[in-house]
Parts: sequence; structure tokens; C-alpha cells
Amino acid sequence: MADDWRTMDIANPTEEHSMLRQMVRDFVRDEVENQALEHDRDEIFNAPLFRRLGEMGLLGITVPDEFGGGGMDATAVAIINEELSYSDPAFCLAYLAHDQLMVNNLAQNGSEEQKSKILPKVCSGEWIGCMAMSEPDYGTDVLGMQTRASLRDDGNWVINGRKMWITNGSLDEEGTPADIVWLYARTGTDERGRAEISTFLVERGTEGFSVGQKITDKLGMRASNTAELVFEDCVVPAENLVGEPGESMIHMMRNLELERLGLAAMALGISRRCLSAMNDYASERQAFGTEIRNFGQIQRHLGESWSEYRAMRSYVYDTARQIELAESGNRLDSDGVKLFGTTAAKNIADRAIQVMGGYGYVGEYVVERLWRDAKLLEIGGGTLEGHQKNIARDLSANSEAIEG
Repeated sequence: MADDWRTMDIANPTEEHSMLRQMVRDFVRDEVENQALEHDRDEIFNAPLFRRLGEMGLLGITVPDEFGGGGMDATAVAIINEELSYSDPAFCLAYLAHDQLMVNNLAQNGSEEQKSKILPKVCSGEWIGCMAMSEPDYGTDVLGMQTRASLRDDGNWVINGRKMWITNGSLDEEGTPADIVWLYARTGTDERGRAEISTFLVERGTEGFSVGQKITDKLGMRASNTAELVFEDCVVPAENLVGEPGESMIHMMRNLELERLGLAAMALGISRRCLSAMNDYASERQAFGTEIRNFGQIQRHLGESWSEYRAMRSYVYDTARQIELAESGNRLDSDGVKLFGTTAAKNIADRAIQVMGGYGYVGEYVVERLWRDAKLLEIGGGTLEGHQKNIARDLSANSEAIEG
């Protein structure tokens, strides 16, 4: 009907999306919420709970069902990330690293043989995966990476180098590596003198592949394991090269937009939880004979947070609607929504602490953890400065986007 647009919820555009949201929301309430504080405090990744996501069909939500996935879209990714981050952003970060950085990457860019071999294992939760791009001295400067892969006469590749800040790189306190790594490495120099970057699948147990160190004492995301990965004369068979040598930039561009949407959706979940917490507290807490929500300073915190949350919600799901998983071309908004959403989430969490005072400053009341977790979203998956550069560059080439 012509009036359907008035009743459509952009965040739940179909019945399938609504059912997915309710399923994840129930799971978060029943199983995620009660473990979040403990695992943050102890800096432990909850691998058994993570594997439950596989039982629920969520660990490859964008993977075709023929490979064991959910066969859904970018909106489904945003829904899951938002709902998990409402309670435990660190747990969600592990999900993002597996589902969006590794599994979706393979589903979009891998060969039929690679997908048939690996996707059923990572979708079920039998295997936990990660993506390895950043290095000790190279992050945003992707073409500066020093990890190298050399082709041997027998057709196999030998990889040497170190990767840093890898979410899911280590799975436990004993330093057990991820089951499968989506690895970027230099394989040569192109005709313009730039680094040629290629993509490899490295399985746990491959000789020369190990965990260097688990990164501890992080500001936030403490229940998500972060590690250094080491490759020393690591021999990878020819069939584990993804695509052709030098194709990694294509793989990166296809996947970065989904990653940045996913991080913005995490910011949305953080914002909703913090807004809910400060709103409840503003009615419960009294001072000078009245609820503190009657004070102008508190009203400012609530009003600005509500406005930013609602703007973020619309931007996240409008961007999700536009993303085609097999293509790139929405960098302007995938960068824009992450630039806006991640900073807004940090500010909303900060306001929640301010409204709740001493109670907001301690772990039991959640918002201090969400404030710490939110900061990572301004760094990982592209820095704020990188987004600003990309947006300015894209608007220069496509000024019509402003009038659209």
C-alpha cells in the first residue's frame, strides 16, 4: 500500500529481521548479561558462550545457507552487533572479528573449494577465526606492512612477519591460536612501486605460526582477547592463497564497509544501554526534594543523548540498507556512520556516568565499562582521522552526494 512507508521500521524492515532481533535480545538477557562484568574484570574471553552463537546460526549470518550460514544481509549484521553490545561490547567485538572480518570475507572472496572446506566449520563455531592486518609499526598505513610471503619453487608460500592487535588471535590463557586466520602479507611490488598485498588462509597447527603474546591491561574490551601473531618461515600451501597475488585491496574494500557498519552498530547498542541507564537513574535519584531529572543540567544530558541516539539509529540502518555485501561503493556513509556513531557513543556513555555520579563510576552499574569499551570504536576498523580524510576525498569526487 502507498502508506506502508509510514509504518516501516528501518531497523526491522522485515519479519525475519524482527525475529532475529528478538532472538538475540532474549539470548543477551538470559545468557550474556550475567557474565559480562566477571569476564571484563578477569580479562577472559568466554569461548563456550561464543560457540553458542554457532548453535543459534549467527556465526555466519551473511553466508549462504549451502555453507551453513544464515543467508542474510548487512541489516542483520547491524541488528546482532547492536543487541550484543547493549550488554557486552567485548563479546560483540569477538563476534565482529569472526563473523565480519573473517567469515564474511571468505564468503565473498574465497574459492568454492576454500568456502566448502572452511565455512561450515566457522559457521558452526567448531572453528573460531580472525583477520590479521595491523602490525607493530603499521596500522592505517596498510601498504607499509612488512609481513612478507615468498613463493617457493614447489608452489607453496613462506610467510615471515608479525601481526599486532589481533582480536581472536589467541583463544585462551594458554595462548592457543585462532583456528583460522585471514592474513594479509606483501608478495611483491607493483609497476607503480607500491606494495603488492595478497591474502592467505593460515590454519592453526601450521608450522611456524604461533601466538607471540596476549595483550592485557587494555582500557576496554577486556573480555575480548587481543594478541600478537608470529609467522616464522610459516609454509602455507598454494591452495590457501585467496584469489590472485595482489588482490587484497579488492578484498579489503569489499569488507571494510561492512566492518565499519558493524562497529557503528556496536556504538548504537552502547548508546541505547547508557541512555536507558541514565534515564532510569534520573527518576530514581532525588536531590533537594525532587527527582534529579527536573534539573536543567540533567535534562541537557538526557536531551542531547536522546537526539544523538535517534540520529545514530537512523544513520546505521539507512547505511545497512544500502550495503551490497559483494560490492564496494558505500565508503562515504560507512565511514560517516562510524565517524559519527562511535564518538556519539563515547559521549553518551560519558553523560551517563555524569548523571549517575559515583554509581556510574563503578563496574556494577555497567556504564563505566561501556565508556571504556566505546573508546576502542574510535580507533579500530579505521581511525576517526582516517574517516575524516576519506569523507573529504569522496565528497571532492562526488559533491552531488550532498544534494541527494
